[in-house]
Amino acid sequence: MALTHLYQQINQSEWVDIPTGWLQGRTIFGGLVAGMLMQKAVASIADDSKRLLSVSITFVGPVQLAKAKLTAEILRQGKSVTTVEVRLWQDDAVQSILLASFGTQRESSIQVNQECTAPDYPSVEQLKIAQHHPLAPECFKQMQMIWAEGQYPCTGAKSPDFGGWFRFDPAQHENRPMHDADLMVAFDMWPPGVLPMYKTMAPASSLNWHLTCVHPLQAELQDWLKYKVFTDYAGDGYATESAYLWDANNRLIAISRQTVTVFA
Repeated sequence: MALTHLYQQINQSEWVDIPTGWLQGRTIFGGLVAGMLMQKAVASIADDSKRLLSVSITFVGPVQLAKAKLTAEILRQGKSVTTVEVRLWQDDAVQSILLASFGTQRESSIQVNQECTAPDYPSVEQLKIAQHHPLAPECFKQMQMIWAEGQYPCTGAKSPDFGGWFRFDPAQHENRPMHDADLMVAFDMWPPGVLPMYKTMAPASSLNWHLTCVHPLQAELQDWLKYKVFTDYAGDGYATESAYLWDANNRLIAISRQTVTVFA
């Protein structure tokens, strides 16, 4: 099922069929779950004048390859900002929760430009697209990913973190303008920053995820985007990390912070 068809289901009904091809182990890839929640939020607000400002997601429990129910509640609709909560349900239990704020631009005398500068990676043509490892999660087949710095996951690196280029695989996804839901799906595809330090294959999963949007998204689904992750701290089975996403013109699109559960 194409993402467009999935989004159409979400726009038209509370109940949706989660598509195949998105497994991350035995459960559904968290980025797809986040994208579904975001699509429900956008459909509920139905106001093109308000763009996504920030979103927080808590992954309460594992989402299975089965029907899911999405419910939305607009918590407040102000003159500038609208805040909405979306929940994903399976087996009569909440499995994921999204809280997002959308807003219109407002006049302000305050202007600060201290954005994290995009790394100067070699061009896509100078690098090699990562091949899908047989033991890697199924969902990675949805994207093309290029490591430009740092090591691959599970290679016993002495330090964490990496960065590179990525996009939706043109063989899997038709080209069209990227939407907020697509941003959530794509941004979460990169594994946690500590995974290069793993010496053997072992799980890691997002516990919660906060995203702040900076510049409006002006990319198409098959455009290359740039990514870099920084691990602030890891210990006692958890990691805290920040990540940054730029478009091909080095415009900072979004900043991410995650708490990750570590099983190694």
